[in-house]
Amino acid sequence: MRICIYGAGAMGTSLGVLLDEMSLDFISHDAEHVAAMNTSGALIEGAFTRCAKVRAKLPSQMEGQYDVIILAVKQRENQAAAEFLRPFLRDDGAVVTVQNGLPESGLAQVFGKDRVYGCTLSWSAEKIAPGVVRVTSDTGFHLALGAYGKGDKLDVLAALLSHAGTLTTGNLAEIRFAKLAINASFSTLSALSGLTFLQLAKKQKKLVLSLMREVFAVARANGCTGLPQNGHDLFRVFGGKFAALLLPVAMKNYAQTRSGMLRDIRAGKRCDVDYVAGAAVAAGKAAGVETPMLERAVALVHDVENGLAEIAPDTLKLI
Repeated sequence: MRICIYGAGAMGTSLGVLLDEMSLDFISHDAEHVAAMNTSGALIEGAFTRCAKVRAKLPSQMEGQYDVIILAVKQRENQAAAEFLRPFLRDDGAVVTVQNGLPESGLAQVFGKDRVYGCTLSWSAEKIAPGVVRVTSDTGFHLALGAYGKGDKLDVLAALLSHAGTLTTGNLAEIRFAKLAINASFSTLSALSGLTFLQLAKKQKKLVLSLMREVFAVARANGCTGLPQNGHDLFRVFGGKFAALLLPVAMKNYAQTRSGMLRDIRAGKRCDVDYVAGAAVAAGKAAGVETPMLERAVALVHDVENGLAEIAPDTLKLI
């Protein structure tokens, strides 16, 4: 089976190293990262340490076709990436997106819905040097996988991805909205404030839960009856009267985790907020559910990108 991870940045590289006993190609646009991985291997630090000998390539070096393409690029690159990757996927192949948000519908327009699968990853990571990635969470490695259409590759993909950690399969909409509830709240607020997820869970409980519960309302409107996350139902955990007490407990292993969107903004890049919190807003509008706080948070992130607001805890007061 030929497999590649397209977008071997922080999350893609860490996933690939966890799958290092598999034969796969690490594809990245970062020439220095590719060269370092080919010379010294892909090194993972932080919550666990492992160095794997890997086969890394630039997109221009890809050849042949793959049975499985694992997609891990920034979502703003999805349309171009999908069009580029289409001839590299076998007719009976599968695309597995490990991105946040709700990316499957756009990919289905290029690959066909029955070839598209979604998988969420529980951990966080950042690239700290060419060939070196640090895992910034201490949660273990949990994955949740679902089929977007009626494809017949779910069992094969589950067997593959289970090499990376504890894997569950289920309803993709519920899997997606569970992760979206976390990312639309914590990742967005971290990008605005510079705070870690644990700091937000301790200092901004009301705000976090308000954003999260707007996602819950959208999820329910989309037919979700549960939101599975690492063995828990987020509807029950964060929808009840003890939610504020449980929030810091749930985030205790994310003491070093800051949003990838924050890193992008600080690097002078546009971030993926429109595809994360913005995806919840769009899904809400389609379902007739209002998401006023999420809308304000998304607008504020754009203000920060454009230099109209600062990355600071006080910025959260503007939501």
